[in-house]
Amino acid sequence: MSVTEEILQKELERYKMLADIVRMLDEDKSFTVISEEILNKVCLVLNFSGASLKQKDQKGEKWKILCHTGNAEKIFGDTENLEFPKESCLITDKDAYLPLKVNGQVTMYIAFYDAKEALDRNSSFLEDIRCILQSALNKRITQNSLAGSYTSLEAIIENVGCGIYVYDSMTQKCLYTNQYFRHHFRDKDKAQELENLLKSGCGHTEFYVNENNRWFDVFHSSISWVDGRKVTLYTIYEVTDKKNYQQKIERQVNNDFLTGLYNRMRCEQDLGHFIQQTKEFGGQGALLYMDLDDFKHINDGLGHQYGDALLRSISHSLQRITGIENTCYRMGGDEFIIIVPYSQYTMLKTILDDICSIFSKPWFLKGADYYCTMSMGIARFPEDGDTGDELIKKADIALYEAKKTGKNRIEYYNDAVESISFKRLDLGKKMRDAARDASREFEVYFQPIMGVDGVCQGAEALVRWKLDGMGFVSPSEFIPLAEYLGLINPIGEFVLMEACKRLKRWNDMGHPNYQLNVNLSVVQLLQNDIVKKVEKVIREVRICPENLVLEVTESLAVNDMARMKQILAQIKDLGVQVAMDDFGTGYSSLNHIREMPLDIIKIDRCFIQDIGKDEFSESFVKMVAELAATIGVKVCVEGVEEREQFEVLSRMKIQQVQGYFYDEPMSASQFEKKYI
Repeated sequence: MSVTEEILQKELERYKMLADIVRMLDEDKSFTVISEEILNKVCLVLNFSGASLKQKDQKGEKWKILCHTGNAEKIFGDTENLEFPKESCLITDKDAYLPLKVNGQVTMYIAFYDAKEALDRNSSFLEDIRCILQSALNKRITQNSLAGSYTSLEAIIENVGCGIYVYDSMTQKCLYTNQYFRHHFRDKDKAQELENLLKSGCGHTEFYVNENNRWFDVFHSSISWVDGRKVTLYTIYEVTDKKNYQQKIERQVNNDFLTGLYNRMRCEQDLGHFIQQTKEFGGQGALLYMDLDDFKHINDGLGHQYGDALLRSISHSLQRITGIENTCYRMGGDEFIIIVPYSQYTMLKTILDDICSIFSKPWFLKGADYYCTMSMGIARFPEDGDTGDELIKKADIALYEAKKTGKNRIEYYNDAVESISFKRLDLGKKMRDAARDASREFEVYFQPIMGVDGVCQGAEALVRWKLDGMGFVSPSEFIPLAEYLGLINPIGEFVLMEACKRLKRWNDMGHPNYQLNVNLSVVQLLQNDIVKKVEKVIREVRICPENLVLEVTESLAVNDMARMKQILAQIKDLGVQVAMDDFGTGYSSLNHIREMPLDIIKIDRCFIQDIGKDEFSESFVKMVAELAATIGVKVCVEGVEEREQFEVLSRMKIQQVQGYFYDEPMSASQFEKKYI
């Protein structure tokens, strides 16, 4: 329990104590007995070490003890010369004295000794207790006069810090309300609402007043009224501060701090509730598992503050979609879940269209527009599962399929992909193990890059993963998985180091002009220290920088051209060459030729497949080759597999070709036997 919760709890105990003390005044006991019982209660609730009731003797010279409780030997000190205030309590550094008067003179006092917490915090409660004891004293002095007792009691309960409502269930009438009650429930409708609640015989309950945003706790107990009949006493305490604190704690527990959306824990609770509703009322619902595509590039490229701003903007946009305003959840990172309950399931297509519409427009970040797409997996309940864990797992499976098949798409779960998912999970575990020691399972293969004259000019380094007992895993399968798991950096760094070691070996073995192409992933290139890492490898291996060619994909430049130009320019300053891979498949390709600091353009294989048969393919390659020649950039064509393709290309301004027409990727030893 936090400190604030403890304080609120103690305040509630004190109010209950006052109510108990008020009820004690009606008991037929002597003033001394009642006082002793009150001392016990106060010491227990307010954490005093002890207390005593003292009275002046008949001469008015000495004080004598009428009753005491707790650590008596410490509280019977010298108090002969105490000077009490006219009306209120006297509080010293560690003691409290409550004066009681007879005929206007202080003839008694209650001493509370050795508080364990600040006395000032309890001063208002002590004053209430003094009033109660004074009333009890007055009652006994007037020899239990019913009228006098009632007047004294009324004076007390008119001024205590809680509402009093006395109800006779036999006559169904309200017998009494105090000033506190009448003040806080002046509105007739609200007062009537509370009275109806009280008359219903409720136990402990909460009551909310919307007009002034206040909360009250209501308690009841049975007492004897002044004429002896049994009635019900209701006490009403304001607990607005306590309620606001509880709501704050609930928000912290249930809401994501960054976006304001509900969090994973609340998602699991609500999902269980919606599943149960679907079982009870029929129909079906849907769980949408959404992940932002390449969100890491925003974080790494622009900074986490802009990534956070993007997450907040997306969250606010999702909450404005009709049907899911209160069922959007952030699961962590850039993952979101949206629940479409059975009552909104007919709107599923509209909801999906609205979500897609959000991501069809750019986001304004750091003074420019950036696109961020999303991939989504959908599981339906109870069709695909009737537990939260099962639905989340299956929606995650569908999400991975959406990622694997190209991103920026939506996939529904189906049983056919589940076995594939289990294979992915197993593969992911094995990849994490392999990434710890990349040299043990990952191997670098090399595909020769040939000049149009048929002479080998170097090679492209390609990573391969060979699993014990499973053989080689397809790069199209494990590279997206490595990116998804965040393992592409260590794997990419291993490939760069191994490739440079081979390049050094080949240059030293009589091929000083051999060049080696190494791919840089999006994640690698956006690291803040990528230039330093490349420089470190060059220095450690001692290669000629001009013989290293780093390949980047054209799509890297889409979101932040200025940043890409800066990074690539720094890489070129090291002496390293830069090649644009998969040219022609990205955006604004011809503009990129002019803007980016390039040495080589690698035309994607999709333009080569029908060359010699398709006029567009041939015209495109020819145009790019001529433009590249104009700006002094070499051209390499990938995917050359047939002689007819090679013959057409040889008539253009092409410097290099790569493909199965010459050779497939091979191990280092095989490459050296054939080309070194």
